[in-house]
Amino acid sequence: MSDEDLWRVLRGIADMPYGAGQIAALEQLLRRVDAADDRHLAFVTRMQATTGYVYGGEPAKSFVTFSWCLSEFDRDPQPYHQRHLHQLLWHFKYMVSGLLKFPEVPLDRTYAVLDDMERRYRAGGHSLQTVHKHRFRVADHVGDADAAAHWYRLWQTTPRDELSDCAGCDPTSQVGYLADTGRDAEAVALAEPVLAGRLTCTEQPQAILTALLLPYLRTGRGASARDAHREAYRKLRGNLADLWDIGDHIEFCTLTGNEARAVELVERHLDWLDRPPSPAAAMHFAATAAAALRQAGAATVYRRAAEGRPAAEVPAPTLADELAATATGLAARFDARNGTAHQSEWIARRLAVRPSGEHLPLSASVRRRPARPTGDEPTVPLPAGTPAPADRRGRERAEASTVTVPADADADELLTLAEESWGRHDRATFQAALAACDARFGAADLPTRTVAHRLALRAAERGDEDDIEGAVELNRAALDLYRSAGEEVLAQVVAGRLGVLLTRADEHAEEGLTLVREAAEVLDRLGDVRQRAAGHDRLALALLHQQRWADGLAALDRAPADAGGDQHLAARIALHRAHLLEQSDRVDEARTAAEEARRIGRELGIDELVTAACLACARTVDDPAEAVAACDEALRVAPADAELPVRVARARALLAAGRAADAVDDFVEAVTLCVERGAEGDAFLRWELANAYRVVGRLAEAAEVAEEAVLGLDRLGAQAEADRCRHLLAGVYAGLGEIDPALALLDQLSTNLDGPDNLPHRAQVLEEAGGILYDADRDAKAAERFAAAATAYRLANLPLDELRARRREAYAWFWADERPAAVRAVELLDGLTAAFAGQSEPEPPVTYELAMAAEAGARVLVGEERPDEALARLAGVPDRLRSIEAFGEAAQVEVLVGELLLRLDRPAEAEPLLRRVLGGLPAGSRPVRQTAWLLARALDLLDRPTEAAALRAEHDLDPDE
Repeated sequence: MSDEDLWRVLRGIADMPYGAGQIAALEQLLRRVDAADDRHLAFVTRMQATTGYVYGGEPAKSFVTFSWCLSEFDRDPQPYHQRHLHQLLWHFKYMVSGLLKFPEVPLDRTYAVLDDMERRYRAGGHSLQTVHKHRFRVADHVGDADAAAHWYRLWQTTPRDELSDCAGCDPTSQVGYLADTGRDAEAVALAEPVLAGRLTCTEQPQAILTALLLPYLRTGRGASARDAHREAYRKLRGNLADLWDIGDHIEFCTLTGNEARAVELVERHLDWLDRPPSPAAAMHFAATAAAALRQAGAATVYRRAAEGRPAAEVPAPTLADELAATATGLAARFDARNGTAHQSEWIARRLAVRPSGEHLPLSASVRRRPARPTGDEPTVPLPAGTPAPADRRGRERAEASTVTVPADADADELLTLAEESWGRHDRATFQAALAACDARFGAADLPTRTVAHRLALRAAERGDEDDIEGAVELNRAALDLYRSAGEEVLAQVVAGRLGVLLTRADEHAEEGLTLVREAAEVLDRLGDVRQRAAGHDRLALALLHQQRWADGLAALDRAPADAGGDQHLAARIALHRAHLLEQSDRVDEARTAAEEARRIGRELGIDELVTAACLACARTVDDPAEAVAACDEALRVAPADAELPVRVARARALLAAGRAADAVDDFVEAVTLCVERGAEGDAFLRWELANAYRVVGRLAEAAEVAEEAVLGLDRLGAQAEADRCRHLLAGVYAGLGEIDPALALLDQLSTNLDGPDNLPHRAQVLEEAGGILYDADRDAKAAERFAAAATAYRLANLPLDELRARRREAYAWFWADERPAAVRAVELLDGLTAAFAGQSEPEPPVTYELAMAAEAGARVLVGEERPDEALARLAGVPDRLRSIEAFGEAAQVEVLVGELLLRLDRPAEAEPLLRRVLGGLPAGSRPVRQTAWLLARALDLLDRPTEAAALRAEHDLDPDE
């Protein structure tokens, strides 16, 4: 590479975001620079590297580059050294702050750097304000309160100058000191005018907002504290260099009773401890994380794999102890270096942090403060079924205790009562009858048939609690007993129930289908009308589990129409029919079946039936408003354990009905219920909630929740869903103006989508990345992404998409002033347009892309001073664009044609064209000024100066513009 090329690379690296990528690029460039033996370039590159290391999370490396630059400056001063003197003096501040963070660096070394800093500042006639500030920081670090107060006063009373920290960073340090010394009100008052101004520093406003968390909280400004946490953490969350500040946010979550969010932040950043920016940051983060995890009960934390350590779920108490040991060990090292006990005492206070005061809700996805996990709650996946709350069984037993059963009933009568109650969804009576049977006849020597009946009912109970293995075991035992007692009909009823359970697991599906099919056949011969209907309903349910929709419907068609007069069974059959029809895309028939189940459920007054039927109706109606109404009814009658699916269905219906703000509330409630019940489906719901926030325009909350969803989906191994959520998150980041995080996600997606089946999606995310870069005026990088997208589209055999991507590539190279690359892109574009040339009546999208490809090629040729070729490309293009109603683009092309005619000294042709275009443009728009300027130029060339002057006056154009 030539020196000019190396300088160009350095300028490109300076535009990169701080982090590992920029550091790698800088270190690669340094090797090339040293080989080129350009002292100026070597100096400037190391100056850039010093800043890159500090803000990229590897400050220890900055000590080397800074020392090299300082020695080079002193050894042989050059004019370029003087140009960078201000930056070199500024870097002294990085060194003092950085040296304090490494306990292996003697404190004397820090004092020596401070003394050298003061000497150079004095020699240059600079204020010592920032020197005093850094002496204060050293005193504060070692715990010398008197010295800290002394240097703080000098810092505040010494005039600022161009080497002082910015208007945000100086007050940030002041806020921290005031808060540490109990002067919270002063801290808030100091910060208010700072936050009201414009902060452009890399570290602001997130640093001062983080410093204000506790002052806001302790002065009763809960809402301000919450907003500061959300805004600051969003800016910190992707920067390894900010690990210390992230610890402050974890501690804030712990203090405010947001233990679940604190643990989420710990989990999100835990692997940063494998590569911390400094021991000080590791110490602080470890201490705040340990305090948070001590509030997490029996929860587990997912820790990613690292060298010598596999990925694993770690119990929170175990991890808390490990992190506490890390923090206290590092504090002891600092104290040994400093000769005080200050750091150990400070870390002990961090480890002792507990929730205090009133709970302050922080999460955008969880509404209430979840109860601390005890480790006893069941984990029920969503959305496979309705998750039962942890206390359901206890609640039903409590209700059962209030039900009176006949005092003189024998065992068979009690079991019959339980069976009938089960069919009526009367769980309280069911529990009471079973409990009475156990209490009165538990030790009795009962007939085999009676024992089998009790086992079958217990199996039903287990199945309702999602204990499938237990239900299967009890049903098998009941089946054997019925057969030994010669009760063939009852045996087949149990065999059918057992078969349905077995079809829920693939490894037992065939056995289950055989059992339930044989049972239905036997009951057709031997059972009564109700038993026959129930047998075919069980067969349909088993086939539904196996996704054999047509066979399931055929089974229901064989069931007696009136279900033997059992309305409860009729309702269940109608519900199963609705589901099977829905899956078969017979939506109108499904809706009819769902309405029948809804009607029966209302007549019977069975809330569970009405709820399930309403949800089926909501899924099958055409009008989103009707779906919302159905969900509203379900929500009014839903039992507590059915609220979660109802909330989810209602949220989706509201979103489809264009009521995204209302949908947000239901999704938040659904996530909250999911978390409270220990279900695994909250990651999927957070994904939907993030989209609802996006639709309603609440992008900050959308980003926060989508980040949580990605973590949860990755943890579940749901890569496809996690990638789709990343795609959503990238769009949200772009909407927030967070360009680099958006690009990082799109780059990750393009890597994840590397399989041949994913080529269209890979091309799409590459093109989206190019669009973001193009809009941010990073045109060369945009062109590279568009080129990669075009290649992926070609491999996916999507020629029109490839044409569009190549067109955008040509534009990007043109605006990047990379003219040879732009010409190469146009040559590729010409090859692609030739493939469409034979179409006599192309579709509008093809017409559009061919026309815009011609415009892109013309612009590139204009830059190559080939106006005649450019004009030839545009022949007929405006008319083709107007034929597909692309009027704005047609006017844009005609303005370019007018410009080319002027370049070719053909003003007589340009003047009427430009006048017509100008008359059709909306007043005040930028194209109006451009077109008016060209028209005035044409009038000048036609020797009509009066008209030209009037036109310029009308549009306020400078004659020399």
